[in-house]
Amino acid sequence: MSSRQKKIIFSVAGVLCFGCVLVVAAAMGTQFWIKATVLCKTGAQIVNATGSELEKFVGRANYGLFHGHGMKQCGLGDRPFYFSFFPDLIGVIPASLHVSVILFCSVHILFSAISSTFFFYNAFGSPYETLHGPLGLYLWNMISCFCSCLVLILFASEVKFHHLTETVTNFNEGSFVYKMQSEWYDKSFWLIFLTFLTHGLNILLIRLAGIHFPFQEAKESEATTGASDLMY
Repeated sequence: MSSRQKKIIFSVAGVLCFGCVLVVAAAMGTQFWIKATVLCKTGAQIVNATGSELEKFVGRANYGLFHGHGMKQCGLGDRPFYFSFFPDLIGVIPASLHVSVILFCSVHILFSAISSTFFFYNAFGSPYETLHGPLGLYLWNMISCFCSCLVLILFASEVKFHHLTETVTNFNEGSFVYKMQSEWYDKSFWLIFLTFLTHGLNILLIRLAGIHFPFQEAKESEATTGASDLMY
């Protein structure tokens, strides 16, 4: 592959990595990670609501990594509520898991920025081997890809296994008990998944530029060395 084609490929990959930085940073600050509907179980049991009557007791909630909001309904009209994970809910949520999600998002941003820098450095500079050369491109993208995967897994486990939606909606509720009726991942969660795919695409672009995978190159050199040893 010509030098000009490599520059184009590396430049495209660098722009994609920089886009990942912006996307993850924006996603961290939004409330659009989980969208859910919650049922006021206590109110529905008091009036023995069934069928269409349950709609009067179904509210909604949206939340992200730092804060959220929603609307509670217990048959007496809409009641808006707002909450913040820090410091309000730190004692009732799985704090170590939640902080880990935020930490890996931050690491993802850092290494995506590093990946973008080295893509442009390889496109327009004169990189030397090790971490500035092809090996570094694979390394930074694999770390970013791994971090985005961890963010998805840890956040999903926090929501599903620790019943995060019910925890945040029942916080500071003395009279009513709310039960999660349905929940689904919102836009920001899928944007993180998109960055995971983007870094995977960047790894393929590096290979498309004619740069072998690090382990593959090592195996080829070992095979060549072994053949030359047998000849002599």
